[in-house]
Amino acid sequence: MIKQIRNNINKAVLIFVLAAALPACVNKDEFFLLPDTGGVDQAIWDNEGSVQLHLNRVYDVAMYQFPLQLTPDRYGVHYASDENYFPDGDANARAALGLQGILGNNDVRYTGNNYGGNPGQNKYWDIARCNDAIANLPGSKMLTPKKNELLGQYYALRAITYFELVKVYGGVPLPLTPQGVNSVYDDGRRPAKECIAAILSDLNNAIILLEGFNPGDADGRGKMTKLIATCLKAKVLFYWASPQFNPTNDPKHPFQASRWTDALAANKEAYEMCVAAGKRLMPNYLDIFRVEGTSNTEAVLVRTYSNTVPNRGNGTEQRVRPTSEGGSPNTYFMPTTKMLDAYPMRDGKPLNTSTAFPYDPTMFWQNRDPRFEATFATNGSVYPLSGNATRKQWNYNLAVGESNGNAVYVKRFSTPTLTASASVYNSSVGGGSGMDWIELRFAEVMLNYADCMNETGNISGAKDLVRQIRVRAGVVAGDSDYGLALAGSTAQLRNLILNERQIEFAFENKRNSDLRRSRTMHLLTGNMSKLEVQLVNPPSGSDQRDKGLLEQPVAGTTTPFRETLNVNDKATYTKYFKNVIITNTTYLPYNVPEFHYFYTFHNDFVSFGNKILPTVGWAGGTFDPLD
Repeated sequence: MIKQIRNNINKAVLIFVLAAALPACVNKDEFFLLPDTGGVDQAIWDNEGSVQLHLNRVYDVAMYQFPLQLTPDRYGVHYASDENYFPDGDANARAALGLQGILGNNDVRYTGNNYGGNPGQNKYWDIARCNDAIANLPGSKMLTPKKNELLGQYYALRAITYFELVKVYGGVPLPLTPQGVNSVYDDGRRPAKECIAAILSDLNNAIILLEGFNPGDADGRGKMTKLIATCLKAKVLFYWASPQFNPTNDPKHPFQASRWTDALAANKEAYEMCVAAGKRLMPNYLDIFRVEGTSNTEAVLVRTYSNTVPNRGNGTEQRVRPTSEGGSPNTYFMPTTKMLDAYPMRDGKPLNTSTAFPYDPTMFWQNRDPRFEATFATNGSVYPLSGNATRKQWNYNLAVGESNGNAVYVKRFSTPTLTASASVYNSSVGGGSGMDWIELRFAEVMLNYADCMNETGNISGAKDLVRQIRVRAGVVAGDSDYGLALAGSTAQLRNLILNERQIEFAFENKRNSDLRRSRTMHLLTGNMSKLEVQLVNPPSGSDQRDKGLLEQPVAGTTTPFRETLNVNDKATYTKYFKNVIITNTTYLPYNVPEFHYFYTFHNDFVSFGNKILPTVGWAGGTFDPLD
């Protein structure tokens, strides 16, 4: 019986797909064709085990992952922002920001460009899996509660897949049923309004079907629930009301205030449902990703990982760790100076505006919003790793055992108890980080709700939610209500919340989407730059100078002299170290075209499909997603 089920599953997986864009398919939408829908054994939909195996694979391909864990074709386009120095090593990210060249019609391949069902290869293959289940499960002989539970998860997974496509392209092809030889999808790209309506319909179905489905932590963490579907619905309506889809200065597509009213109602419901379910901010900001399971009161939607099960871990630990601790630091986790400057002072006021907590560019880590210290390991600061609670991190250029050029390390996603050797991830044997990825947490539900309140005139209510987040962070009230008194208008609070999102969700892969949603990406200016800590007296020839002095053990001990320094004393710090801003003049300043808020499909997708028209603004573009 088990063998038969496996054979059926293997057969089903082969045909729960969408055909690739092949040269022989010119002007035929065979990209959406299921070659053999009729060959699927209906019996597999009657068996809970076989359907669960199929659903598990849908989760695998559709669920969000750690940044850089999945790297499909030209992925850098979607990581591009002013948050990190990642574009320095990725030409597609540079083009997306206008730092070097500009994106062309063939450069955005988020939908995929491969005939395959692995993660990132073909979004419409992922959708096809959901379409087959949604079409076939209603006729299953399974008991109704189990059938509904499974069906609701498919609806939610299809919704997030389409939502991510719509965020990128605006309007996309929208097949919602299995495709066969006699029923090939032929409706081309659909307007954003129609796509959003389909996504909301899926989420409404999920909300109904998942009523009462509360999987336990042992085997249910990461599964879609009514609460998650409700929060996702609220987020979709939030995006639909935001400037990317609801511009304020476009005569062709007049602003619709009613969208903000709808978003407010949905986000209020999501917030209140979270509170009723016991969701609340974690007491310690640094613990958000380090605590898993029911102990994490803030996590809403997660992808689970394990460092003991093969093919279930991730390589993030190495990407954030210094070289001395087995790491291979990635520039995605290297902040730009813009990112460092986004953090306010300890009383919530921007840089150079607080009297109680002055800003010193030399001692840049002092007096800052406590999330700065929780996020970054600065030169000489305590950064526990390998179980050493007092371990210090040294970031000056040429520091022994470290990578050059990292003035700060991002420590939010590191595991302090993990040893250097255990930090290495090998998919076939495990290891690395077993940390869960939190795609949606209660703080985002709160800030989405705050944005909706602000846009509908409730500035006081919006501030209250932001205030709660700042209090959790350790910001002090000061003389300006945690810095919130500086925002006296809707426009001012809108900017404050956008900045709050930047630091609250630091390196959580939110910045690119937030810049696009708010239509502020084209407003980025200046050159990409980073901070580097250099020695006052660097090595010269055979003379190691300050480097040798700092790394030489104190007489009679094995402790390097640098470990005895008080780096928080300015006189001591400046005796050995200097901060240098490295401005990358190899590339141009940030320069994002305004029409790039909706990308266009790559050439293969357009050429081998039917009615898959390029987006307005792009070469040959006639399709306007907002029409």
